[in-house]
Amino acid sequence: MTKYNIAEHFISINGEGPRAGTLSHFIRFFGCNLECSYCDTVWAGDAGKEGERMSAEEIHRMILTEGIRNVTLTGGEPLLQKDIGVLLGVLCSDPKISVEIETNGSVDISPFAAMKNRPVFTLDYKLPSSGMEIMMRVSNFDFLRSGDAVKFVAGSRSDLQRALTVIGANRLTERCEVHLSPVFGEIEPAEIVEFMKENRTNDVAVHLQLHKLIWEPDRRGV
Repeated sequence: MTKYNIAEHFISINGEGPRAGTLSHFIRFFGCNLECSYCDTVWAGDAGKEGERMSAEEIHRMILTEGIRNVTLTGGEPLLQKDIGVLLGVLCSDPKISVEIETNGSVDISPFAAMKNRPVFTLDYKLPSSGMEIMMRVSNFDFLRSGDAVKFVAGSRSDLQRALTVIGANRLTERCEVHLSPVFGEIEPAEIVEFMKENRTNDVAVHLQLHKLIWEPDRRGV
C-alpha cells in the first residue's frame, strides 16, 4: 500500500485560484521538478525529505474527520507523487468532498483529466521571470474545462505581455478561468490592473495571494 510523503496538512482559506477566499483542507506533498525564481515553498521541493506518511485511506479519513468539503492537493508538485491516481480515485469518488489540484504546468494532466470523477485543476503557466517557461507542457490546455483555471504569476510587464500572448494563442478564456497574479514584492497589483485595462483583457481576473495579505508572507500552514 502506497504511503504518500506529506510535508504538511492544514485548514485555511484558499489564497488564490477558483476557490479563493473559501476554506480548504490543504494536503502539501514533498517533491518538485521545477526551481522557480520566486518559489515560496522551496522547503517542500525536495522529494528526499521525509514527511508524514499516510495512505489514501488515511488521508480520506482525516479529511472526513475535519469536515471541510474543499480539498486542495498542492506541493511541491502533487502529480509527481507515486500512485497519485490511486489517491485521486479515492477522494474524487466521494461526493462529500471536492478536490482541487494545484499543478505547476510541467506534468501531463491527461490521465487525471480523463478520470470519471476528475478533480478541478489550477494549472500554473510559468512566465519568463520564473526561469522555468521552457518546462511548460502547453498540451495540458487541451484537457481543461469550465471550473478549472490557468494562473499566470507575473513579475514584470514583459511577463504580463507574454501571458497575454499565451492566453490568446490557446484561447484560454474560452476553456477555463484565467488569473493574473503578482510575484509578491516584485510588481504592484495596480500595474497589473492598468495592463488589463490597456489591453481590454475580457474574462481575465487579477488574483492576489490572500494568505500573504492576512498573515506574514512567509508563514507556513496558512
